[in-house]
Amino acid sequence: MLISTRMSLALQSGSMVRKMFEEGIRLKAEHGKDKVFDYSLGNPDLPPPESFVNALRSAAVDGEAPGVHGYMPNGGWPDVREAVAEYLTAINPGLGVPFGGRHVVMTVGAAGAMNCVLKALLDPGDEVIALAPYFMEYGFYADNHGGVLKPIQTDEAFRPDPDRVLAAVTPRTRALIVNTPNNPTGAVYSEGELHALGEALDEAGRIAGRPVFLISDEPYRKIVFGGLEAPSVFSAYRHSIAVTSFSKDLSIPGERLGYAAVSPLVDGAEELVSALVLANRILGSVNAPSLMQRVVKGLLRDSADLSVYETRSGILAEALAEAGYELTRPQGTFYLFPRSPVPDDMGFAETLRDELILAVPGSGFGRPGHFRLSLCLDEKMIRKSIPAFTRARKRAAG
Repeated sequence: MLISTRMSLALQSGSMVRKMFEEGIRLKAEHGKDKVFDYSLGNPDLPPPESFVNALRSAAVDGEAPGVHGYMPNGGWPDVREAVAEYLTAINPGLGVPFGGRHVVMTVGAAGAMNCVLKALLDPGDEVIALAPYFMEYGFYADNHGGVLKPIQTDEAFRPDPDRVLAAVTPRTRALIVNTPNNPTGAVYSEGELHALGEALDEAGRIAGRPVFLISDEPYRKIVFGGLEAPSVFSAYRHSIAVTSFSKDLSIPGERLGYAAVSPLVDGAEELVSALVLANRILGSVNAPSLMQRVVKGLLRDSADLSVYETRSGILAEALAEAGYELTRPQGTFYLFPRSPVPDDMGFAETLRDELILAVPGSGFGRPGHFRLSLCLDEKMIRKSIPAFTRARKRAAG
């Protein structure tokens, strides 16, 4: 065999999101872009804020300063790490302990941060619990570092159940990944729900004989609806790590910039951060993109016009409900996760594709019987797609 058995199996399972995205390219070439409704990939279509454009120009002008394009500490530019720490301290006033630059590692997106964290924490055979539905790459990330992903289901409204978490704990449990606001459901966990998970993890740590970490995957944290705020995990559980990116809120996913932040309450936090810094280097990233670090340093509170996603979500959710689809209204993100009108979500995705709608089956997120729609297309195309959704449901009903 030309490639490893491990990668051969990974290619077979693959990413349904990417497969549907590639199918979209084919269909658009065949039918025309204006006739294909591509709800597959969470690829923000909003322009970055003007402040980002101005900061980018300024960073480019300053690019002739000595050493500005040279190697840096593997954890990122120290002044950028300090700026992130000051921001985290400001948005976590109840923590009682300030973040320092020593608690932050700049990374190549949230994916890079997650891989650094798992590399730092996992021994071969260690288990990572994920709340389903979950971002499908988590399984690959755990496997990258010898870990095993253990999905457990949330309830019918996609809320977490601490008892299910505790029931899944074994002496090999090392971490629980939470993603709130959630991809694919749009659920935002409440402060009470996070505290309940923290209490479950305290007990899990006693079972495992070591701390069980709460890893919060937060790239959608600023995309919340109706004035809601996404609570912080840092006040819910002391052994918490947040990973995030600027991809969704600044609308710059191709720039691949994010960070990992370790709670200052973690016993041995500096040793853990040192492991993250080493992981950043030996996983091949070496360091996060230098130019983008300098650009976002002063933009930590800025974002694109994220209200657009709430508008789009409301339009399509209402239309789907009127067409007879069942769905839990999202509280954030730019996704909808309706129930498939037939049990076979893979088959229904094919029915949608026949109507030139590209959606991702819920099976790819560990929750069969649903499908995910990414609202990264403009309002005109969303409204234009509504009759096709109605036809697809009627066809599925026979």
